[in-house]
Amino acid sequence: MASVDRSSKPSFTKALFLGNTHSELVMPYPLLESAERTKVEALAGSARDYLANTYDPWKAEADRWVGDDTIRDLGERGLLGLFVDEQYGGQGLSQTGYCRVMEEFGRSDGALAVVMGVHQSIGTKPIYLYGNDDQKARWLPDLAAGRKLAAFVLTEPNVGSDAYNLETWAERQSDGSWILNGEKRWIGNGSKDVLTVFARSDLGHVALVVEKGTEGLSTGPRFDTLGLRANNLQRVHFNNVRVPAENLLGEPGDGFRIAMNTLNNGRMSMGTSIAGGMKTFLGYTLEHANARQQFGRPLIDFELVEEKAAWMNTQIYGLESMSYLTTGLVDRGVADFSLESAMTKVVASDVGWKALNKAFQVHGGTAYMDDHPLSKALRDFRIFPIFEGANDVMRAYVALNGIKALSEALPDVRSLTISDPAKAIGVLAPYVAGRVNRALRPEKLAGAHASVGKQVSAVSEQVARLRDRAEAALRRHGKKVQEKQLIQKRLSDAASGIYAQVAVISRITAVTERDGVSATHAERALAVNFCESTARQVGRDLRSLEINSDGATKQLGKAVRESNGYAFDL
Repeated sequence: MASVDRSSKPSFTKALFLGNTHSELVMPYPLLESAERTKVEALAGSARDYLANTYDPWKAEADRWVGDDTIRDLGERGLLGLFVDEQYGGQGLSQTGYCRVMEEFGRSDGALAVVMGVHQSIGTKPIYLYGNDDQKARWLPDLAAGRKLAAFVLTEPNVGSDAYNLETWAERQSDGSWILNGEKRWIGNGSKDVLTVFARSDLGHVALVVEKGTEGLSTGPRFDTLGLRANNLQRVHFNNVRVPAENLLGEPGDGFRIAMNTLNNGRMSMGTSIAGGMKTFLGYTLEHANARQQFGRPLIDFELVEEKAAWMNTQIYGLESMSYLTTGLVDRGVADFSLESAMTKVVASDVGWKALNKAFQVHGGTAYMDDHPLSKALRDFRIFPIFEGANDVMRAYVALNGIKALSEALPDVRSLTISDPAKAIGVLAPYVAGRVNRALRPEKLAGAHASVGKQVSAVSEQVARLRDRAEAALRRHGKKVQEKQLIQKRLSDAASGIYAQVAVISRITAVTERDGVSATHAERALAVNFCESTARQVGRDLRSLEINSDGATKQLGKAVRESNGYAFDL
């Protein structure tokens, strides 16, 4: 990888909202180094072998647990401590290497992928990131070996997306210990061994590690879910649970930051796991469409079936490129990757769900049978746009952070008031001038291969338009833009589309430079198709910021709320 210092660089996506393209953050594409690649391929191969020949997802669903024997076997194969340092019994993989192995679980079974993700991506990760040496030595070896499973204990009956306002309370005692009271829900691995619990206290949010068997800790009744039925989803209760002082992660007041940073890391493996699932859906689609004959021809010969397979293939490439560019930001030491992580999660869960529905449609009634793998996948996958940050919340998060970064570069914005036209003219002048300059001199992604020059130019124009539309929204609505969620959605989706194109351009550049132009012709055609189709969608998102029916939507929404339902009879 390049030796550019990226540790002090701002978020790539925040810079997009300012009309800037920080090429050094995303170029060259972060390919695995050969030594780690060999290790990752061996671990991925071991996982693939076990999942194909030993693990039975149908039995796991019937038993409503992936199985203690499965956990033991995966631990013995070194698959439960993938990013944990070798000194604690783990594999010491990079974020990219870890997410590459996690892709194998997504290919096989959504429920097992979630159990693995809960244990590693968010359960073990707070201890790995924020534990001191004693805490790491105490818990990581057992977690890496699979002797114990970890849980991330955040969500509460009255607290979901608004994670700051927790009701679970921790009271610090004179000896430094904590008394914990409250209730959590929807906790994967909640009845297992090592629980990182988030609570509020007089000293701010805290992250406390609570071990199974602690007095006052209880779980259940277990949730009965639509899908992921092999995932142990629990209620967790704390009744005067005493937590030793040495079980505090970080310092008092660090808890919320620990929770959010853990989730930012955890969302990346969701992106690659869903990409793995999409590859399986595509495989099912091609197998069925080639074998199934209708009107004397295989289904794959019909354009509407072929289009679905082509769409899946293209979207897998885009999601894969986006996911591993994001993991590469972490591995390169970029400090702020929260927006890229959020966008990857949103795109993965959205396109994964669409790909599953397309595969389902090709199979017709066959897939609707309860014993078909796509039927199980349909139940399992529906949760992905909801958990680890609901997609609507993540879109607002991306847009508002981008707008905030832009507002900090525009100190005159606060002085703009609609009621003072004369004052507004002076404030709008630099906006208009800047708009002209950006239109004339859009910044281009540096270092891209000449064969994708057209796509690079298109991206630079989109970045300039994103800045223009974001600034227009900010100047028009001021602080009220925080309430304009339809605007936020369009800005976020446009930024995600731009980031995805950048990822694909960076990837195809790296592959072309490694393998040569002629050897990468087919991949480049796929990359170009993804960029062109995504650019069209970004264009629609940006245009709809100016031309839309939001006023009518608001009126209709108010009317249906007042009538409390559909109010029209024939």
